[in-house]
Amino acid sequence: MKKYVSELRITAVEKLKDDYVLLKVTDEQADFSGIMPGQFVNIRITNSPATFLRRPISINYVDEQKKEIWLLVHSVGEGTRRLACLKVGERLDCLFPLGNCFSLPSKKGRYLLIGGGVGVAPLLFLGKKLKESGCEPVFLLGGKREEDLLQLDLFRKLGDTYTTTEDGSLGTKGFVTDHKVLEDTFEGIYTCGPKPMMKAVVNVAKIRNFNCEVSLENLMACGLGACLCCVEKTVKGNVCVCTEGPVFNANQLTW
Repeated sequence: MKKYVSELRITAVEKLKDDYVLLKVTDEQADFSGIMPGQFVNIRITNSPATFLRRPISINYVDEQKKEIWLLVHSVGEGTRRLACLKVGERLDCLFPLGNCFSLPSKKGRYLLIGGGVGVAPLLFLGKKLKESGCEPVFLLGGKREEDLLQLDLFRKLGDTYTTTEDGSLGTKGFVTDHKVLEDTFEGIYTCGPKPMMKAVVNVAKIRNFNCEVSLENLMACGLGACLCCVEKTVKGNVCVCTEGPVFNANQLTW
C-alpha cells in the first residue's frame, strides 16, 4: 500500500478512562482501504522542544465510510501528553501506514485475541477483519484495574469478551494467563501488550500447540528502519521491528 506523509485532521477527541484518549483523524485525499490490523502511524510532536522523535501509535480501527483512522493514546510521557491535549480541527504530522500486519487465516474457526493495557488497540480492528472473513474472534483483555480495560462495549459487539484485572476489580483476578478461556480450543492466538504478558501468552501457546502471532511495542522513532532504535533479536538475527514487524510469528522470536 502507498505510504502517506500527511497532516491528518482531527475529527474527534474522546476521553476514555483516566489518561486514555481516542483520537479520530482523517485525510480526504488518502486511501485508507488498504490499511490492515497491526500497522501503525508515526506522529511528529509539534511545538514540543523536548520531544525529538516521532511517536508510533497503533491503528485502533479504520472507518472506511467516514474515512477515519482511530488512534488510542495512553498519556504517559511528554509526547503522548501533547497528543492527548489536541483539539478537534487541529492537525497531526503523520507517516502511515507503517509496518506489517497480523495475518488473516484462510481456515475458519475460533481465534483468541489477547491484549493488555493500551496493547488492546490493534485487536479491535483485527477482530473486525476476522469476523468479516467468517472467523469467530474471542477476546481476552487484561489490566491492572478496571480503569485499564478499554472499549469493552465495542469488543463485545464483535465476539465473546473476557477480562482479567490484577486487583480483581473486573473479571477474573490475576493475569490473562490465569483465565480459564485458555483451556478452550482455538485455531490460533494473536496478542499485543507488555512484553512479559506476551511472553507468558507465547509459552501457553507453545504448550497448547497453538499458532501465535505477537505485535511488539519496541521503541520506534523513524519508522523506516534507519535509526535502529527498535531492533529485536530473532532466530534469523537482529531485525528492525518497524519494518520487519511489528507483528511476528512467535516461532520467529528467541523467547
